Amino acid sequence: MADNENLENENVEKVRKIIKGTRIAMLTHQDEDGHLVSRPMATQEVDFDGTVRFIAERASDQGLAIQKNPEVNVAYSGSGSWVSLCGTARIVNDPDKLRELWSSFTDSWLEGGPENPNNVLIEIDAHTAEYWDTPGGSKITQVANLLKTRVTGETVEGDSGVVNL
Repeated sequence: MADNENLENENVEKVRKIIKGTRIAMLTHQDEDGHLVSRPMATQEVDFDGTVRFIAERASDQGLAIQKNPEVNVAYSGSGSWVSLCGTARIVNDPDKLRELWSSFTDSWLEGGPENPNNVLIEIDAHTAEYWDTPGGSKITQVANLLKTRVTGETVEGDSGVVNL
């Protein structure tokens, strides 16, 4: 039992590391017609504990859609590593947390600062996280691995797993 728990903790740490190294995610939700729509979002807190947070406008298409159907996917991709979170989103009215997370970057995209009642947090509680991590995260290592596969005919060995949160 302890081995499974240690492995699960290691996998959660891998997910945390990939999210922390990526920061920009694609948040996918369903629109009013049931079509999937993805938008880039800046992750606000990177100490992943099973919840990710974004700042958005309550009255945006995305905010309204999430209020109707909260099941979402959040995808991170960068430097040979990927994470796909499946979870439930909610709109959170928390001006204190907004003030804490607000930055000049956020100011560039949203009007009125954290005091604007239309600016809210989107919090996603992940049910599962699926990750893929290729050996050596640098571009040079990735190219070397791809060249190796062409010469040897072997596939690139990577690390992947599903974490239940």
